[in-house]
Amino acid sequence: MHKRMGLLFIVIIVIISSLFGCSQKNATTPKPIIVKEENNNEDEKIKEEDIKENQENKKENIISDKSEDNNTNKADDLMQSPLSGIYAPKEKVLRRPVAVMYDNHPRARWQSGISQAEIVYEFLVEGKYTRYMALFLLNEPELIGPVRSARPYFITTLLEYDPVYVRCGGSEAAKADVKKLKIADIDALTSSKRVFWRYNKTGKRKPHNLYTSMEVIRRTQKERKYRFKGNFEAFEFNKEDINLDGIQANTVKIEYFDNNTTKYVYDEENRVYKRYKDGKLHVDELDKAIVTAKNIIIQRAKTKVIDSYGRLDIELVGKGKGIYITNGKAIDIIWEKKTRGSKTLYFDLSGNRIKLNPGNTWIQVVKPNTRVTIE
Repeated sequence: MHKRMGLLFIVIIVIISSLFGCSQKNATTPKPIIVKEENNNEDEKIKEEDIKENQENKKENIISDKSEDNNTNKADDLMQSPLSGIYAPKEKVLRRPVAVMYDNHPRARWQSGISQAEIVYEFLVEGKYTRYMALFLLNEPELIGPVRSARPYFITTLLEYDPVYVRCGGSEAAKADVKKLKIADIDALTSSKRVFWRYNKTGKRKPHNLYTSMEVIRRTQKERKYRFKGNFEAFEFNKEDINLDGIQANTVKIEYFDNNTTKYVYDEENRVYKRYKDGKLHVDELDKAIVTAKNIIIQRAKTKVIDSYGRLDIELVGKGKGIYITNGKAIDIIWEKKTRGSKTLYFDLSGNRIKLNPGNTWIQVVKPNTRVTIE
């Protein structure tokens, strides 16, 4: 009996050993996991999309429309911009605006960052040209320019906003004003190349290629210990986007000269005006965004040549006529500025102060007899 049990045990051991050996011979070596390059590229694409989405979210967070619930605005610590009526973080709204002198000579076009300004003025300068002064508060363009020189009537205007003034030189009268009035001035002629630089990649030639950035301007403001907080009277804004009880204004054409025109065409879907300069759609050099306006003010002011260089005197203190345009409608208005340092106020013909719709504003300062066509 014991003998049989022993033989049975030996047989079982042999069978198990045989099975184990076969299993080892037939086993396959596991293949390594290969991460293909295309998967890495997909990851990079996802990251790029995430970055773009984050940037868009940041932009949306910085500029929030006033139509949002007031309680939400308070909870998020938002305030209304005194320049555009747009709600934004308090730390952005309370700081001083930046006023930039933009070159608008045909060889200087187009301009970088100008579509992000909350207010832009277009004034005549010498010859048959115009120049822009753009005011920034909420937005911070990474490239700004071309930057050009100052004139006294630009300074008369900027006194209403208590800004940091960005320019490249100016007429003797303008430079004297800057010094006398103690403007928070950042002048390319007295600043280093890290503040202003010639940006030759634009294909433009000197003097139409001088650039800077908002980051540099704000840093220079801090380095020069210019006051941080702004102190000026705000525009008044409607609580909601409203339509005027005026004439139809789908197209607005301003003829500074025969070969110098500004035109606005109403985009009904987006409720803004697309801007054209000398017959060409005005685009931002920085990001190719179409330049638009929510509000347009045409301000007629007496203008005369004062020297052999063709420099102008534009009377901005006093009263005059104008036109206010928004949402496809236009009304006649009166403007008034009591002193050089006071704010220009705009009134309808019944004497009520004009309230702007929330959004950016272009102010076109023209001669009393400048031809303006509204259709």
